[in-house]
Amino acid sequence: MIYITAFLFINDDKEDLYNQYESEVLPLLEIYNGKLIYRIKPSDADYINAEEEKPYEIHFISFENEAGFNGYLNNTKRLSFNNLKAQSIKTSFIVKGEKL
Repeated sequence: MIYITAFLFINDDKEDLYNQYESEVLPLLEIYNGKLIYRIKPSDADYINAEEEKPYEIHFISFENEAGFNGYLNNTKRLSFNNLKAQSIKTSFIVKGEKL
């Protein structure tokens, strides 16, 4: 089992495009035995400390194996929505790990 934590930072006034992108790509997780465990949209009050820009959303996702994760990343339907991703997401970073 692998775990992915994605920190997503979106462009100003692009929430609608971002939500459209997410509504198209998140259901594809199931095809690859992926599971969206948490989808968090933290408010300013949720932070105890923040040294840098705060993410718009944080996703915690699991896949049974690396092949599932790679299959999801390379899914042609998911890739067909890259225009929405490029317009709405300013930057993101992903942390990949295992349960200890």
